[in-house]
Amino acid sequence: MKLYNTLSRKKEEFVPVEEGKVRMYVCGPTVYNYIHIGNARPMIVFDTVRRYFEYKGYDVNYVSNFTDVDDKIIKKANEEGVPASVISERYIKEAQTDMEGLNVKEATTHPKATEEIDGMIEMIQTLIDKGFAYEVNGTVYYRTRKFEGYGKLSKKNLDDLSAGIRIAVSDEKEDPMDFVLWKPKKEGEPSWPSPWGDGRPGWHIECSVMSKKYLGEEIDIHAGGEDLIFPHHENEIAQSEAANGKPFAKYWLHNGFLNIDNVKMSKSLGNFFTVREISEKYDLQVLRF
Repeated sequence: MKLYNTLSRKKEEFVPVEEGKVRMYVCGPTVYNYIHIGNARPMIVFDTVRRYFEYKGYDVNYVSNFTDVDDKIIKKANEEGVPASVISERYIKEAQTDMEGLNVKEATTHPKATEEIDGMIEMIQTLIDKGFAYEVNGTVYYRTRKFEGYGKLSKKNLDDLSAGIRIAVSDEKEDPMDFVLWKPKKEGEPSWPSPWGDGRPGWHIECSVMSKKYLGEEIDIHAGGEDLIFPHHENEIAQSEAANGKPFAKYWLHNGFLNIDNVKMSKSLGNFFTVREISEKYDLQVLRF
């Protein structure tokens, strides 16, 4: 069986890390609303890949997370005047209802970011100890230039990126390309205690930690939508390989966007349909197909 590996930009013969087993991590949704059909696409695509491996006799350990702490969740919680956990729990249940309707198999493990904070603090501390991260006023940043392989997944060059920088340039960063591992608490936001003060993790560290905990330091397949190649998956590689001292994932699989009138479908553009809306008119097996 051949897989198109985003890392090499080639089709490669699939050879598992461990004979007869597949360790597969698929980035899941940020739960602040109903999932739209763009969110459903990776769920269906990689569910299909998983089922094929199982059909071929592999033992598949399939992990897909829920990002249940995030700016959008906090914003929605503040609008409704409820804790962020109320929003995330509500939409995790709704996402599970939609996934069931789409005949997406339950993951072996569905970790939630808020339940893995201790592991994130531990990995951040490892990165600091190894010189890959530094703390300034309660924020911990990753030293992007310290990691030699940065850009190998997205094929982006750090110098080109910093020339056309779109990230908010902060005076405290050593380099504009450094990214956040831990951010300090703000008023009205959920927070957790850490060696750098109360705060919450950056988005990228979540998946590095959950993948390691439930699948091990080196996995077979890491997957998600193509919008995650940069910066999310690129940053995951930098974090995981720097912390663990070994290759992170052998095969990187990405599904393409759903386009509506030749424009990428997204919540921010408002040109999307939720799975729930479609389920009112059509059987979700039709949407899956």
